[in-house]
Amino acid sequence: MLKNAKWIAESDNIKEITPAPLFRKSFSLSKTVKKATMYACGLGHACYYINGRNITDEVMITPISKYDSRAYYNEFDVTEFLSEGKNTIGCVLGNGWYFVTYPRWDFYKPAWMHHPKLILKLVIEYTDGSTKEIVSDTSWKTAKSAIIYNEDKHGEIYDARLYIDGWNDPDFDDSKWNNAFICRGAGGVLQKMDFPPIRVTDCLTAVRISSNVYDIGQNISGWVRLKVKGESGCEVKIRYSEVINEDGSIAPERLNTIAGSDTHTDKYILSGRGVEEWAPSFAYHGFRYAEITGDAEIIEVIGEVVHSDVKTVGAFECSDDMLNKIHSASVWSTLTNIQGIITDCTQREQNGWTGDALLSAEQSLMNLDIVPIYKKWLVDIRDTQRPNGQICCLAPTSGWGYNWGSGPAWDSALILIPYYIYKYTGDKSVLAEMWESMALYMEFMESMSDKNEVCFGLGDWCPPAGANVCPTVITDTAYFYIDNKVMARCAELLGRDGIAYQKRAREIKETFREKYINRDFCLGDNTTAIACAIYQDLYTDEEKAVAAKRLNEIYTANGYHIDCGILGVKYMYTALSEYGYAETAYKLTTNPEYPSYAYWILSGMTTLCENWDMSHSCNHHMFSEVDMWLYKYIAGIHIDEGRGSVRIKPCYITGLDWVSAKHKGISVYYDEQKIEITSDIPATYVTQSGEEVYLGTGKHTLSK
Repeated sequence: MLKNAKWIAESDNIKEITPAPLFRKSFSLSKTVKKATMYACGLGHACYYINGRNITDEVMITPISKYDSRAYYNEFDVTEFLSEGKNTIGCVLGNGWYFVTYPRWDFYKPAWMHHPKLILKLVIEYTDGSTKEIVSDTSWKTAKSAIIYNEDKHGEIYDARLYIDGWNDPDFDDSKWNNAFICRGAGGVLQKMDFPPIRVTDCLTAVRISSNVYDIGQNISGWVRLKVKGESGCEVKIRYSEVINEDGSIAPERLNTIAGSDTHTDKYILSGRGVEEWAPSFAYHGFRYAEITGDAEIIEVIGEVVHSDVKTVGAFECSDDMLNKIHSASVWSTLTNIQGIITDCTQREQNGWTGDALLSAEQSLMNLDIVPIYKKWLVDIRDTQRPNGQICCLAPTSGWGYNWGSGPAWDSALILIPYYIYKYTGDKSVLAEMWESMALYMEFMESMSDKNEVCFGLGDWCPPAGANVCPTVITDTAYFYIDNKVMARCAELLGRDGIAYQKRAREIKETFREKYINRDFCLGDNTTAIACAIYQDLYTDEEKAVAAKRLNEIYTANGYHIDCGILGVKYMYTALSEYGYAETAYKLTTNPEYPSYAYWILSGMTTLCENWDMSHSCNHHMFSEVDMWLYKYIAGIHIDEGRGSVRIKPCYITGLDWVSAKHKGISVYYDEQKIEITSDIPATYVTQSGEEVYLGTGKHTLSK
C-alpha cells in the first residue's frame, strides 16, 4: 500500500539523539473528496496531523518489532480531515525502540538501529471517480520540534518556548524549512497493523502526599499529564517511581535505574503563556508516584494509563476482599504490560520476555481479548528464530538473549501459547501459521537433549530467599515432555503426522519416571518438583493423588507459606486444587505473612511483584497463575479444549460466602444456598459429591 512512497528523514547523517523532527507537506484539492486513506509508518514513534488536527487517539505509534524483519504501518481513514483548497499533512517522529543510546540488553546496537524516519502515502478518491496520491519524498519540509529529547525508558524533555505555532496548518510559511532526505528503510517488510493500538485508556487524578510527591493510587503504565503556570523558562521535572520511602520520598533507584542515567524522568520547560498543559508523546513509565519539582505553579496532575487497547472478556468478584484485590492486581499487571508486545515490567525493562508471557497466558485469555496481540507477538518470536531453531528469551530482540535467559520453560511460549489460543477460543489459525516455527524449535530442543533430558534454562525463577530450589533439569525436562505431547495433539488438529512427537513424549516420560519418581517418589519433598510432576502429567493418576496429599502436608507443616518461584506457583495451584486441597491453596494465597500474595497487597501493592520481598519490579505478571486459579477452581470455570463445552466445578472454600465470575458468554454465581450458571456453550455442572449434571446452554439455577 506504500508503493511510490519514500523513506524520508531530516538528515542523512544523524548519529546521536537530537530534537524530534517535524515533517509537513502541503497540497491542494480542487474537487470533492469521497474517501481519503492514509498509510504511514513512522519509526520509532510518530504523531500524525492533517490541517492541525491529530488524526487519531492512538499513542506510541509505531509499536516495537524486529524492524529488520518487519515494521508495521497504520491505515487511517482521514476523509473528515480534508477540505477543498489547501491542506497539510504534519508528522513528528520520536526515537522509540528504533534509536536507543542506553546500554541495557544491547538495544543500542541492533542491526536495525538508525535515526527516526517516515514513509507515508495519502490516497484520495474523488466523487467523480478520479484519484490523487500524496507520497513522502524530498518535497516534504522538515524542522526541529520542541521535543528536545526523547527515549522510551529515559523520558522526554519538552521546551514549550521552541514550539512553532501553526507548524502543521495549511497557511504556515515553511519556506525556511529544509527539504527532507531520502534514507534507508528499516530493512524489514512493511506489514499492516492488525492488532489493537496503544491508547490512553484511563485517567487517574493524583493526590499530593507531600510537598512535591503525588500519588495516583494505582501502579500503572503511562505518564503524568500536567497543568502548570509560571514564567517563561521555568523547568518542571517529573520523576516517576513505583514505591516511596518511609519518609514519603520516591525511591526510583530501587527499580528503574539504568547505569549512568536519570531514568524515567520527564521535563517540561514553560513558555510563560498562561496555563499550560502537557504530557509526553514518546516515552512511557511504570509508576504510582510522581515527584514534581520546579518553580512553576502546579494546577493539576493526572496519571494517564497507557497500554494496548484490548477489551475485557472476564470478571471475578467474591466475598473475600483480599481475593478481589489480588484479582485486580493480576489484571492491572497484565494490562499495563501489553504494549504492542507482552512486556515483563513497565519500568526497568519493558522487554518481551517469553517466560513471563507464557506463565500468564491462560489467565490473560480468561480476562482479555488478547489473541490479536499474541498473534503479533508470536511473529516477533518467530522473527528471532535462528536457522537451527533456537529462539531468544526476548521478542523482539536486539540480538541479546540467545545464550542466557532462554530455555525450555521460557521457549515453550512458542509451543504452548498457540495451543492455549486454540484451547480457549477454538482458533486453529495460529497453530497453522506457527507450525513450521514450532517444529523447527523442537529440532533445536532435541539438539540440546542428553538421554531424554534437557537442562539449559533459568529454572524456578524468583523463589523466596532461602527456598529449596527445584533442580532445573526437572522443570526443563517436564517442558520437553509436555511440548512433545502438545505438538502431537497440534499435529492431529492440523491433519499432520504427530507419531514422532508421541513417541518422544513416551520416551521422555519413561526416563523422567525412572530417574526422578520410581526411585524417589516425592522428589525429595521439593514442592516445585512434586507440583511439576502432577501438573505436567508425569505421575500416574493414582500417584497424583498421593503426591498432592504429600504436597498438602508440606504446606500445612510450613504454616502455609509459598516456597517456590514462578514455575512452582504455576503448577502448585492445579496440583493442590485438582485433588481436594483448594483450602490449602487459599491459605497460601491469603496468608498475611511473607511470602504470599496477601503480603504484597497488605504492603500497599496494587499490581503483582517480581520478587516476593518486593525488592525489584512491583509490576510483573509472571506470578499471575493465581488469577487462573480464581476462575478455574474458585469459580469453577473449566473450559474444554477448543471451547466446545465447559465444566463448572467450583471448589467451595470455607468462609467464602459468595463468588461471581464471567468469561465471555459464561457466568457463574453461587452463595451458601444456590449456584446460578449461564453459558452460551454446552455446560456441565459437577456437584460437590462428584455427580455430573448436564445443563446444555442457557441459564440454570441449582441447589448447592
